[in-house]
Amino acid sequence: MKYSTVVLDLDGTFLNSKKQVSERNFEAVLSCYQRGIRIIFATARPPRAVKLFLPKELLDIGAFVYYNGAQTICNKSKTEFCESIPSDLTSEIIDYCLHHYPQLDMTMEVKDEWFGLREYDYSTTMNARSNPIVKSLGELQQYEATKILLSGKNQIPGLISKFGQQVNILITDNNQLIQIMPLQASKELAITRLCNIYNEGLDSLIVFGDDHNDLGLFKSAGYSIAMGNAVVELKDIADEITETNDNDGVAIILERLCG
Repeated sequence: MKYSTVVLDLDGTFLNSKKQVSERNFEAVLSCYQRGIRIIFATARPPRAVKLFLPKELLDIGAFVYYNGAQTICNKSKTEFCESIPSDLTSEIIDYCLHHYPQLDMTMEVKDEWFGLREYDYSTTMNARSNPIVKSLGELQQYEATKILLSGKNQIPGLISKFGQQVNILITDNNQLIQIMPLQASKELAITRLCNIYNEGLDSLIVFGDDHNDLGLFKSAGYSIAMGNAVVELKDIADEITETNDNDGVAIILERLCG
């Protein structure tokens, strides 16, 4: 295998629809690692969720890109990068969203803590194991947000027009989730930083993904694999399309390339 690093998205890619790692996917990734290939997990999820979803063996061997790149941790090199939205901009975005999108549920991530203005039950809608901590509007406006989340299907051209040059705005999960992140937060930028630590180029990467937050990474990586359940835009630029996340699409490719 000419690639030195495998980058795996989680939801819709490495995890199946039940948010589980199949035995076949687990064995395929572990086999790659044992052959000297680096493993990076790159997800929109926070650290606490990744610890719940991944087996300990994979937590021990991987580097991690959380929040679509707003937080990056490489345990082996004892390296961590964090990006955040300045509190004054956070406050402005919150006010704008509450005024223009009152029908959407708004929550905020701050360094692995989840906050909201009122009580929510996200156990089914966001596959969350816990719910956000309720904070007052004044408290939320003072935070440097790692990520602001708007849940619910909606068109947001005004939000993009007003803040698109100041933050990174992504629409994922079948247009049900709007993710507002620091401007410098993206999977491709975070993984570029890791590659600099490894002294490797982006052409050494093989990447797997399924949603719009993987587009930038697909455009820069050496070899890109779209899941069978991926959005059309990702399939259009992928080097290869594999089976779905429920049919061990990751393992099918890794067994061929690493076997």
